[in-house]
Amino acid sequence: MRFPKIGPAFLVTAAFIGPGTIITASMAGANYGLSLVWALLFAMVATIVLQEMAARLGIVSQQGLGENIRHAIKQPVIKALVLMLVVSAIVVGNGAYQSGNISGASLGLVSVVGQLGWEVNNAHYLFPIIIGLIAFYLLSTGSYKIIERALIVLVGLMSVAFLVTFFLSEPKWHELITSFAAFELPNGATLTVIALIGTTVVPYNLFLHASTASQKWHSIDDISTARKDLFISIPLGALISVAVLSTAASAFFGKQISLQSAADIAPALQPLFGDSASIFLGLGLFAAGISSAITAPLAAAFALSGILNLDKNLNAFGFKLTWMIILIMGVVISSIGFKPVSVIWFAQVANGILLPLVSIFLLWIMNTKVLGEHKNNVWQNIAAAAVIFVTLILGGRSLMSAFGLL
Repeated sequence: MRFPKIGPAFLVTAAFIGPGTIITASMAGANYGLSLVWALLFAMVATIVLQEMAARLGIVSQQGLGENIRHAIKQPVIKALVLMLVVSAIVVGNGAYQSGNISGASLGLVSVVGQLGWEVNNAHYLFPIIIGLIAFYLLSTGSYKIIERALIVLVGLMSVAFLVTFFLSEPKWHELITSFAAFELPNGATLTVIALIGTTVVPYNLFLHASTASQKWHSIDDISTARKDLFISIPLGALISVAVLSTAASAFFGKQISLQSAADIAPALQPLFGDSASIFLGLGLFAAGISSAITAPLAAAFALSGILNLDKNLNAFGFKLTWMIILIMGVVISSIGFKPVSVIWFAQVANGILLPLVSIFLLWIMNTKVLGEHKNNVWQNIAAAAVIFVTLILGGRSLMSAFGLL
């Protein structure tokens, strides 16, 4: 099988289309119909703006974002504070949310198995371990190509599953198309809009993209290839999110159906659109969960290796130890059903600070001599500044939520 010349941006798509995105898009469709589709369009544009800078930085400097942060900050106290924040956010944040990725993949399998009439004893304990072992095997190969190709397959499966479910739900095409430019904001929808953008614009993906781009491409001429990769992969992720939101709008909007987690979506579709829709959505949820379960530890390993000046070779001991810790944390938390409230609280605080901090640093370094003639032009700076303004709002929302002010 011949795979297209794509890669790092597909990893970004695999990372941000996880169970969190699925339930957020589903809740948006169930509560507000198609009125918030425009928010996903904005999220896609914002992601492209930030990830393009990260990829360009990786190719030009041949280093990840973590290395560039470590080299650029000279003041010892500030450097220590920044490094401590990034390390804490990555380890605690990825560890906490990794359990959600594995749980989501497990719930997808439970849904499919249930619809097929099979019975698996202790599935809620067994499936997280199986998913963890699959992720462990792929990451332990130490081969970027194997991981990349596995994620391309998973993103492909996810795309087909959610798009088939979308078509089975008989979408309202005219209303969907006009919703992209409607910019409607129903009462009480502000936090949902912020959540839709926040599940797409993710700080870890900036580390992941810069590092993988520096490993895959070694010539300035490859910047155009990286952009093509970006313009295929990120819109595909946005298309998946739109498909999920539209499916939920068709199934749940205006009806008294309660969605509390990703586990509620697939069974609720069965009486409305038949077994096929429920099975395909379960498969999509499985692919979304396991792809994010692979990329989250990978992103953590790249970020920490760069920040702490460790070997970022996929076979290096420190690199492997990092993703193993994140993966094990996720499997344990998921399989025992532990609700790490305090851990997630800290992750919210750290991420609320980290997203705008990393975005501001990225914009700054994209205008320095590190990039030479490939630094940002005026329009790229304007677009990035607009996105950073949104990340400040997202960061503020995350902090307010963590401290119970929302």
